[in-house]
Amino acid sequence: MERTDFNQLTWFQAVAEERSFTKAAARLGVAQSTLSHAIKQLETRMGIRLLTRTTRNVATTTAGERLLQTITPRLSEIDEEIVALTAFRDKPSGSIRLTLSDHALATVVWPKLKPLLHAYPDISVELCLDSTFRNIVEEGYDAGVRLGESVEKDMIAVRIGPDWRLIAVASPDYFAARGRPERPQDLIRHRCINMRHETSGSLYAWEFERLGKSLRVRVEGQLTFNNSYAMIDAAVSGFGIAYVPESTVEMHLASGALEQVLDEWSPLFDGYFLYYPSRRQNLLPFQMIVDTLRYRSG
Repeated sequence: MERTDFNQLTWFQAVAEERSFTKAAARLGVAQSTLSHAIKQLETRMGIRLLTRTTRNVATTTAGERLLQTITPRLSEIDEEIVALTAFRDKPSGSIRLTLSDHALATVVWPKLKPLLHAYPDISVELCLDSTFRNIVEEGYDAGVRLGESVEKDMIAVRIGPDWRLIAVASPDYFAARGRPERPQDLIRHRCINMRHETSGSLYAWEFERLGKSLRVRVEGQLTFNNSYAMIDAAVSGFGIAYVPESTVEMHLASGALEQVLDEWSPLFDGYFLYYPSRRQNLLPFQMIVDTLRYRSG
């Protein structure tokens, strides 16, 4: 049998994952006809059919699926080792892809990351903002940022921020018109600004704690968001009470645009952690980012 063409294997992997020659060609930056010809050559050389093609999609055969499962981790390891060789260059370089929420980016990651990227312009970072729980290995991320309680146990986790809490806030005009809740249970008689979980699709039940007593309150109101900054703007505009990270409203509290209630009921939550599989820790640019983001108390 002829020597294996690793380029063809990489192209086969792209077609199998995308289930489309058109999408795979766009991903690889090659002509669809060139890609199709390369896959046919691979199948001819191996003497087996790897893909079944219909007018609508492409699927792997049993042999194709086995080949895909075999080459995917090996090609990934080769790619990572090649990237790791950048450690021998005078200037660290490479591309890092992170998934994180807008709050984590604004309050923890971006302030620390900016100086590093200015100092090392050959390090490229892609920041994908969402609040869903991503499988970073399957979806091609190098790492993710989530609250400590949400990190999977088989991941390496590095604390990058302090513990923080949610607080209930609204505009002075709202409280003047509607009164101020004295207990979390009072919120059911107020107009509240809801948050919808992107992962589960359900509304967030506001969590409170005092003197060892915990409770959750499901609130109602005119507006629902999946973004805390939009909730803050709505609260400033008088649409009701929002339950948002304290650090995001400090300026509004200082200026008097928002006022806080139920302060003694606001619990602390685990801070943000950077999490990643162990195989990523040998890459110099990635390790530099980890060290830059690492939380140092005091």
